[in-house]
Amino acid sequence: MASTNDLKNGMVLDLDGQLWQVLWFQHHKPGKGNTVVRTKLKHVLTGKIIDKTFNSDTKVDTATVDRREMQYLYLDGEDYVFMDNTSYEQFTIPGETVGDAKDYMLENQNAIVATHEGNPLFIELPASVELEVTYTEPGLQGDRSTGGTKPATLETGKIIQVPLFITTGEKIKVDTRDASYQGRVSN
Repeated sequence: MASTNDLKNGMVLDLDGQLWQVLWFQHHKPGKGNTVVRTKLKHVLTGKIIDKTFNSDTKVDTATVDRREMQYLYLDGEDYVFMDNTSYEQFTIPGETVGDAKDYMLENQNAIVATHEGNPLFIELPASVELEVTYTEPGLQGDRSTGGTKPATLETGKIIQVPLFITTGEKIKVDTRDASYQGRVSN
């Protein structure tokens, strides 16, 4: 049990038997009445996002979520195989659970796997990853370093928008939260 005053981003709540992750919260004091806590919650299994308002100091159930660093080994059909970095135990995680994280994961890369009562809930990646551009159209004469963008295919198969000066074979830094280009990686 925790109070709504103790909420933090990333915390997982157990509301009516369903697990919800806190994406955002804000304490709000209206002109009249008691303080409330506005939240944006994401359903851990379905990914549905809702806005929910709690009265201040309301008791909420928190779920015990075990976050362990694991190494992504390989894709096995629709499932992803991870290895616990401490016990070397291997876990098979369904593709639905991995979700969009697959667009940024390379074999032998580390990620945080969150589990609840032994069941994998979601994969947490670093805020940015370095990936190689496997294909992009060449820039045109007169292209500037600022301005336009073009699509580029990354080594994971994900297609993102990059500046016109990026070429095939370059390593770039990509934000895993919104798939945005963050810059070149110097060798």
